[in-house]
Amino acid sequence: MILNFFDKLSRNLIELLNDKDDYNVIIIVKNEKSFTAHSNVLKCRSSWFCKELKNIIPNENNIKTITKPDISDEIFDIILEFIYSGIIDLENVETKFIFDLMVTVNELEIEELTKKLENHLIETKKSALISLLKRDDLQLEEVIIWEYVIKWGIAQNSALPANPKKWNKENFTTLKTTLQRCLPLIRYFHISGTDVAKKIKPYKKILDKQLWNDLNQYFMDPEQPVESIILPPRPNHSRTCLYISIPSGQAKSYAFKQENYNTPELEFFDSPFK
Repeated sequence: MILNFFDKLSRNLIELLNDKDDYNVIIIVKNEKSFTAHSNVLKCRSSWFCKELKNIIPNENNIKTITKPDISDEIFDIILEFIYSGIIDLENVETKFIFDLMVTVNELEIEELTKKLENHLIETKKSALISLLKRDDLQLEEVIIWEYVIKWGIAQNSALPANPKKWNKENFTTLKTTLQRCLPLIRYFHISGTDVAKKIKPYKKILDKQLWNDLNQYFMDPEQPVESIILPPRPNHSRTCLYISIPSGQAKSYAFKQENYNTPELEFFDSPFK
């Protein structure tokens, strides 16, 4: 007979987290908000913390300090409580916040929570997903956003084969219909040619033919106008774009200066995804 006392264990670990007398790690996040923790707990729960703590020299009080200014205190507070208790409450939490939480959890390599949050987002209603995709402040590379959209679409159609190489025309039509309101919101022209070839090409049949042709042309000769509308880049995860030629034929020029975005310069390729 096995007796489980996980609830009591969880409460005890939260008490340990709140005990400020025996910590040996300080984590400083955005706006210099600081949290205290215990190295053994962090290392057991997160492979990122395990690697990071090995490389930090403690101070004279045997305390190690980690600085993560890109993580908000609200998000880190939830993550730290989960690390200790194994509990997270997503009731009445906005989709955008869950998305940001998942990005941070993934960065900290907390695998079990990353998968749970990913599954939660996949089960999100379409209206919430569309609202999320319209936002310009998603702190995630566009190709990752594309991958989550594809996963969500497939999750809505359980009969689709796991391998898109085995899909027939009907399978692609099913996914395209499911994602018809989501696909126009992806910033395709801010995804690298390599990622387009690897991540988008397997699903190119769900895209409008003109869009795929324009992507092909863009990476062969990026200074040539295209007919597809190029959406502006999302801050911090963007790539320079040059010209937009909208369907009416009226050309528009956008100068997104590289120094405005914290991304490497756009790499141009001979089209790898014909």
